Amino acid sequence: MAGQQDFRAPTAGERVFNRAFGFLVGLGLGFSHNRLLQVRGRKSGKLYSTPIDLLELNDKKFLVAPRGRTQWVRNAEAAGEISLKKGRNIQQFRLRPLSGSEKLTVLKAYLDRFRREVQTYFPVPADSPIDTFESIADNYPAFELISV
Repeated sequence: MAGQQDFRAPTAGERVFNRAFGFLVGLGLGFSHNRLLQVRGRKSGKLYSTPIDLLELNDKKFLVAPRGRTQWVRNAEAAGEISLKKGRNIQQFRLRPLSGSEKLTVLKAYLDRFRREVQTYFPVPADSPIDTFESIADNYPAFELISV
């Protein structure tokens, strides 16, 4: 899509923070919504990990990529499934890509709930009306997680 950026790369400081925070989440620390996403590389087969904010909405689990089509998104799309780890608990999920009004609802809920962590990646402020997300939705991959 014209004007759509692939992804917003993390700075060196953000990479260090993500590595350290991901380690802590992997040990079971962090907020209740924090998980360590694990996915196999689409070319290397290597297991990659990154900390994420898991959105739970209407008894469903959702994953949003606030940085856009990152490597984890591309790897997850290729693999078709991911693992979420918190301490010793590891859950496997298939991904169902979201579109349309469902995606708008999830993006709004994600930004409203995790504004402190992700507002910097969104050009619209938290608590914006849902129709505000229509013009930016294509820049943010979002998935429903289906238990395997």
